Amino acid sequence: MINRRFFLTAAATTAAIGMVPRLAFAKAATDRRFVFIIQRGAADGLGTLAPVGDPAFTAARGILAQDFANAPRLDGMFALHPALGRIAGLYQAKQALFLHATASPYRDRSHFDGQNVLETGSAGAYQVKDGWLNRLLAALPAEEAKAIAVAVTVPLALRGQRDVASYAPSALPDADDNLLQRVAMLYEGDRQLHALWSEAMATRALTADMAPNGAAMAARGGAGGGAGLARAAAATGALTAKLLSAPGGARIAMIETGGWDTHAQQRARLAGQLGGLDAMVGAIRDGLGPLWDQTIVLVATEFGRTVALNGTGGTDHGTAAAAMLFGGRVQGGRVMADWPGLAPNALYEGRDLRPTMPLDGFIGGAVASHFGLDPQRLMPVIFPGTATRAMGGLA
Repeated sequence: MINRRFFLTAAATTAAIGMVPRLAFAKAATDRRFVFIIQRGAADGLGTLAPVGDPAFTAARGILAQDFANAPRLDGMFALHPALGRIAGLYQAKQALFLHATASPYRDRSHFDGQNVLETGSAGAYQVKDGWLNRLLAALPAEEAKAIAVAVTVPLALRGQRDVASYAPSALPDADDNLLQRVAMLYEGDRQLHALWSEAMATRALTADMAPNGAAMAARGGAGGGAGLARAAAATGALTAKLLSAPGGARIAMIETGGWDTHAQQRARLAGQLGGLDAMVGAIRDGLGPLWDQTIVLVATEFGRTVALNGTGGTDHGTAAAAMLFGGRVQGGRVMADWPGLAPNALYEGRDLRPTMPLDGFIGGAVASHFGLDPQRLMPVIFPGTATRAMGGLA
């Protein structure tokens, strides 16, 4: 291990992962940054962004509707969960945009399959071996095609032909300078490993003063209660911002968050999770400083949750959810939705929020606009096998 506070890996992920054609449609390099925050476990979009203007909302959600009695309204239909104070401020500043009743092409309710579709960008589970975010790197100029995962291992969305580093804290003992020097000498003759090791050492030096446990706690979700989770999430956000701000460093980052599978006692658990997300996004915004104006942050989950509560005060696996965009380049202050309604006869399979907006079109439109790419050429690359068109006017 490199030191007692951090575990650092530089992962070469090129072997046996499938071939991506060399793309030639990237424009000149810019100073833009992109962050993808994945909510593992199926986050409740109805509990995040509530359709309080829907006549069926209160009866359909039961006790969960009480959280929105005095919540800030974004418009005549939707209100934001009170735990999302920083995000509400971004919305007022027109730096937050929400998409509701959205879903990937996946229509079953398995976490593993749903996350596979979300991360590979494919039309079905296990049809593609690499991730949409790694394929995006091939469309960017070399100066921008640098990514890092704030995670113990590289998530599937970032796996592929392009080398990607991962960085996460650890409580394991320090390695002394002699060991580090010997490893550097061992890798010196290998062009690929030497480059990866050099990047790892640069990241280690950059983050030497960061808090030791923040990213790990935020990834687990729920550690240390609501306040502890918020502190951990803020530390992860600050770490991410620092990695993205370093000269010559990563331009793209992915953060894994867990704990969104709220089968029981959802009201308190979801409030804590959302408070953590709010703290994370706020720390990214604060840490990036002027770079925030060149940044977008995407938040998405594999699917939503049931409209009605179950017998333990929670919700079960559903279908449509909510996705979010934050940043200085976002054309925000809006909720995008083709609202299907929560009346019993409007629900998907009689239980779920019906999906009406394509998540892949939202993601593709956001990154194409942000990086100045042709959406018609980009969509088949990052979302193979789908016929969805990229949404316009997002960033």
